[in-house]
Amino acid sequence: MRVRLSVNGASQEHEVEPRLLLVHYLREVVGLTGTNVGCDTSSCGACTVLMDGESIKSCTVLAVQADGTEITTIEGMAQDGAMHPIQEAFREHHALQCGYCTPGMVMAAASLLKEHADLTEAEVREGLEGNLCRCTGYHNIVKAVLAAAGDREALV
Repeated sequence: MRVRLSVNGASQEHEVEPRLLLVHYLREVVGLTGTNVGCDTSSCGACTVLMDGESIKSCTVLAVQADGTEITTIEGMAQDGAMHPIQEAFREHHALQCGYCTPGMVMAAASLLKEHADLTEAEVREGLEGNLCRCTGYHNIVKAVLAAAGDREALV
């Protein structure tokens, strides 16, 4: 089947097998390997991307289901060589260790911050509960998201 979509602002058009998952399309067809495959069961969130601005687990969506959409991956967050404010907050607050979950966490945080103007620590924890990290204990991740939330003008 033919799919046409925009990935990080670039038009993509490819013939794909109907059963190809979006995460594999992004990694193997488009060549963007920042989106990780962690569990293949939609439990970990390492594959989180934005589809039309909302976070989704790309291991639960077929590439053909994404036809006609705008996909943003971690590679699309930085602009003109400058990290996105959420990425910068993750760096500043040491919100990563091995880094495997980080792209999915950043994408989930971007969607969460787009939906909510003011967040408490509890709301950040709840908003990221679909993304697992086996290394950090989440404390610095939550601090980073709250710091990014405080920089609302940079997030727009």
